[in-house]
Amino acid sequence: MTENRKATDRRGGDGSAGDADYGTIGSGYSRYRRPEPAFVDAIHASLDGARNLLNVGAGAGSYEPDHLEVTAVEPSAAMRAQRPAGAVPAVDAVAEDLPFGDCTFDAALASFTVHQWRDLRSGLREVRRVTRGPVVVLTCDPTALERSWLHEYAPEVIATEASRYPSISDVRSGLGGTVTVEQLPIPLACVDGFSEAYYGRPEALLDPGARRANSAWSFMGSDIEERFVRTLQADLASGAWDDHYGHLRTQPTFDGSLRLVVGQR
Repeated sequence: MTENRKATDRRGGDGSAGDADYGTIGSGYSRYRRPEPAFVDAIHASLDGARNLLNVGAGAGSYEPDHLEVTAVEPSAAMRAQRPAGAVPAVDAVAEDLPFGDCTFDAALASFTVHQWRDLRSGLREVRRVTRGPVVVLTCDPTALERSWLHEYAPEVIATEASRYPSISDVRSGLGGTVTVEQLPIPLACVDGFSEAYYGRPEALLDPGARRANSAWSFMGSDIEERFVRTLQADLASGAWDDHYGHLRTQPTFDGSLRLVVGQR
């Protein structure tokens, strides 16, 4: 049995290929995780005149360019079911075993997904194999996650997230060729609800749905989640959060962990 086939065989109940079960936590994901226009612009600028695109780990369709011919790959049935009307149906496959020929696509996109791949190097090798031009990876730098106020209130979440995201050097190495890494500032009103998107809107993370849309929370026990809610609610009521972090409520952008990695042959 090949290494790629082993990655396929280890999929979860709804087909989820990573350590998080989106059959359980994926409900309502598309309501909280919408494409942020500033990130869309950065992605489009990196596609280098492509006409067709492979979107790997496509999820509910965030960041899929509407001006290109798109082929989407998504292993989770729960996520495929949330793709909007008009989006292309997603192929049920994993990054490590793509059912396409060499150099089929002009460009490829992998947004908020590489931390879910069973074998990063194998997945990036496959994406590069089927792509002629740029491979664009939207991910987080695990060494920068502690910049968030969330590290004070839920250090277990940050530690879990940091342990799951691959290092930027590993992504760079896996892509090979010429690689650029760009830090993406996070806007205050960011509509893509990963944890750092709420850097100036802490109340938003009191919503269980907002936490569920960040897979790291699915690894937390109820005691940790209850402590987080209790402590944050108390500090918001007393003004303690604003005493420490109130400046973030009006800060236009936050330089957090978000990175755009672009690999060229």
